[in-house]
Amino acid sequence: MSVLLFGVSHRSAPVEVLERIAVSDHERPKLVDELLSSRAISEAMLVSTCNRVEIYAVVDAFHPALEAVGNVVGEHSGMTINDLTSHAYVRYSEAAVEHLFTVAAGLDSLVVGEQQILGQIRNAYLDADSNHSTGRVLHELAQQALRVGKRVHTETGIDRAGASVVSVALHRAQYLLAGASGSSDEPAMRSAVVVGAGAMGGLATAHLAREGVRSMVVVNRTVANAEHLAGNITANHGIEVRGVGFDDLPAVMADADVVVACTGSVGSVIGVGDVHSALAARGTAGNAGKPLVICDLGLPRNVDPAAARLPGVHVVDIAGLRGMAEAKAAEDDTLAARSIVAGELADYLTAQRQAEVTPTVAALRQRAADVVEAEILRLETKLPGLDDPQRDEVAKAVRRVVDKLLHAPTVRVKQLASTPNGDHYAEALRELFELKPGAAEAVSAPESGLAESGHLAQSGLAESGHLTQSGLAESGHLTQPGLAESGDRGITASEQAEQ
Repeated sequence: MSVLLFGVSHRSAPVEVLERIAVSDHERPKLVDELLSSRAISEAMLVSTCNRVEIYAVVDAFHPALEAVGNVVGEHSGMTINDLTSHAYVRYSEAAVEHLFTVAAGLDSLVVGEQQILGQIRNAYLDADSNHSTGRVLHELAQQALRVGKRVHTETGIDRAGASVVSVALHRAQYLLAGASGSSDEPAMRSAVVVGAGAMGGLATAHLAREGVRSMVVVNRTVANAEHLAGNITANHGIEVRGVGFDDLPAVMADADVVVACTGSVGSVIGVGDVHSALAARGTAGNAGKPLVICDLGLPRNVDPAAARLPGVHVVDIAGLRGMAEAKAAEDDTLAARSIVAGELADYLTAQRQAEVTPTVAALRQRAADVVEAEILRLETKLPGLDDPQRDEVAKAVRRVVDKLLHAPTVRVKQLASTPNGDHYAEALRELFELKPGAAEAVSAPESGLAESGHLAQSGLAESGHLTQSGLAESGHLTQPGLAESGDRGITASEQAEQ
């Protein structure tokens, strides 16, 4: 069994495509069940954030599994295979592991170093676990990825500024408001509206409070949830916060300097009419002539794109945050984080490869034990006069000889398993001692790991660049820059050219 990754992220696709592929929390179990209906897929985990949708699957055959994943994603998004090939990327075996570790470390985020992705990976794993769609492989992989992410954030300064999509968006809003006022004495953001009372809403309200906002309104479909979040912010930060429903949205926007929209809704929750009504009321609210900055952090987008064309309105969205200097961590911290990821990847792959040889070693020792027992029985028939102490001493002597003969090769084959092509040594043992693979697995089935040993060249992945009969990867489009350092970790040769 090997790990297959199929993903679309802010690096490979525009926001419009991400919106179509986005998977809500209530849709995730259904899609995972559809993935598991394929005979080629035994485990599956789906990570869906405002910047990425990634499927991690444990598969026993690359091409059928990739085709199954492509069909599920295509049906969900309404996109054709050709559309998907233009924006998706695929990783397999050790390259899939490397990618997940990189994502968990915050190195592949829109805002490099942000920590929200750790919680999102954890939630994806917990959902998969509760849905019984994970087994040993994804359990170990997800747990190790979370440990890698925590280590990176603990041992490097990659997140020392507390960067997140929210913080970068609010810094952009401050810049726009300060430029409009021309004054550095007054805080640029005095009042704010946060649309959404979920995790992102909580993060936005906390950031706004730390930025010195004096009053805030939380808007949510369920007013009780908005009031609960408002009460927490008031208690923790000592500022005026209240919770209201969507009926009050235009009125509270009229009083606001900045609006942060971060709901999980599908489709716009702030329409052009809402913004137009708010602008019309700004004169009576004392904000006449002052711009309204709306930070749209939802995926799909929470704000009707047409709102950005209204005079006096600035919309800061995820697409606009790409490439901003604030979103990039310091180079030294990034290099340190990548070094940690590389070391953890090597350790993980070594452990997996050593685990893969364990069934063969166990089968060899069992074969030796069977031979010893057979010879002891043969000895008893030839020398029936041996008493029990003599028989026991002979048996112990034979077993010691066998154990000593097997000790060096079995220890050495485990060591060699972690080297390139290390699986060949276990294969040689099976051939030399006529060990059947099924027998090895039966002796130590729980010890099986990534059966392909991470050697992509062995699986014929990139034969002419065609990854499936359905054409899911007819070119280097199914790649993502900066993740695979060499051709035998990526899918096609064109990936290196992209780097």
